[in-house]
Amino acid sequence: MTQLILASTSPFRREILQKLHLDFESCAPEIDEQRLEGESPEALVARLARAKAEAVTEKYPNALIIGSDQVAINGEEILGKPGTHEKAIEQLTACSGKKVTFLTGLALHSSTSGETQVKVVPFHVHFRELTTQQIENYLNVEKPYNCAGSFKSEGFGITLFSKLEGDDPNTLIGLPLIELIKMLEQEGLSPI
Repeated sequence: MTQLILASTSPFRREILQKLHLDFESCAPEIDEQRLEGESPEALVARLARAKAEAVTEKYPNALIIGSDQVAINGEEILGKPGTHEKAIEQLTACSGKKVTFLTGLALHSSTSGETQVKVVPFHVHFRELTTQQIENYLNVEKPYNCAGSFKSEGFGITLFSKLEGDDPNTLIGLPLIELIKMLEQEGLSPI
C-alpha cells in the first residue's frame, strides 16, 4: 500500500492534514529555501513545494509525498517571519488598511511514478485600519514572531482583519486541502 508522507515539520500543517482522516507520517525535508535572484513569489513557492516533496523520495520509495511552502505579500514586499517584537510592529503597521496576499505552493509527488503535481493557491487578507495600541495589544497576547506576516489567523489574529477572501481557509494556515484532495484523487487516493 502507498504511504502518505507530509514533507514538513509544521505542527499547523500536520493538524490541517489530520482533518482528512488519512494515515500519514511527517518528515523534515532538507532543502535550501533561499529565494533565487529575480524569482517571483509564485515561482518561489512552487519551486520550494516541489523541492520539499521530492527531497524525501529516496527515504519513501512507494509513497505520495506532500510538500508545501508559503509567502505573504504586501504590495511588492514579501513578508517573512518577523523574529522580533519590533519587526512585527513594522510589518503590522505596514499592513494596516491593506490587502495582503498569501501564496501557498502545494506539491504532491509520487515516488513510484516520479510525477509531481504542483499548484499555487492564493488567499487574501484585508487588514482593518489598526492603531499602534491595537498592534501592541495583539502582539502582547499572541507573540506571533515565527509567523509570516506577524499574525496567526487561526487565533487572536482574526481581530486584525476586516475580510478574508479565498476558496479554502486552510490555505491561509499553510495547506490548501481542497486542492490537495483533487491531487490525491488523481493518484487514486480519496479521503471519502
